Amino acid sequence: MSARLHTRTRRRTKPHEGFLAHLLDPIDTLAEVIFSVLILLTFTLAFRIFMMDGQPVTQDYVNDLVWAALGATVAWGVIDGILYALFEVLGRSERHRLLWHIQAANTRDEAVAAVADEFDYMLEPITGEEQRRTLYLDILDHLRDSQPRAVGLKREDLTGGLASVLIAVLAVTPSFLPLFIFYNDYDLAIRLSNVVSFIVLFAAGYEWGRYTGMTPWKTGLLVMAVGALLVGIAIPLGG
Repeated sequence: MSARLHTRTRRRTKPHEGFLAHLLDPIDTLAEVIFSVLILLTFTLAFRIFMMDGQPVTQDYVNDLVWAALGATVAWGVIDGILYALFEVLGRSERHRLLWHIQAANTRDEAVAAVADEFDYMLEPITGEEQRRTLYLDILDHLRDSQPRAVGLKREDLTGGLASVLIAVLAVTPSFLPLFIFYNDYDLAIRLSNVVSFIVLFAAGYEWGRYTGMTPWKTGLLVMAVGALLVGIAIPLGG
């Protein structure tokens, strides 16, 4: 499941960005694409290894493999979508911890220290000590008499969860096309599917490189190489 920083606020999207960018943060989208493609690759690459062992392969076996891979990727998307919504709710409840520490502090300095513990890791690289203290005092004045808000499921949690499912399915759709188009030639179909899967991984890394200002093609190759390594670890372990 994708690792999320639940203490962050959701990034503001720009007008020219796509629909899904309004529902999920870019890092969540990247993780969803990678995990979904890796799940499919554990099926198709394991099948290639099975074929190299010289074991007899029937069309029914290939059909079962394709439908199992499809079911696994869809199930992964649904599970991660549900967990996304759950962790968003739990993440908001975690933020009540800061309010509790502030209101339980015996002194103003102790309360400021509680605020600093929550935000220093994020603000230290971009602010000076005096700037942070001024900001923490403002936060303290704002929160000292505040009351915890009710923690419940929000519309954004549901739309983000649905976006996770959609991305998980869309990410592997190109890889499934050869499996259905060339179903009479399963060797060719699975070879093409594997190639497409690695192209998708490269494209995901390339787009992340463009988004973050890293060298796109290097980031694409890195994501693709790490994907191949993870699949190589997962297959012998039964993944």
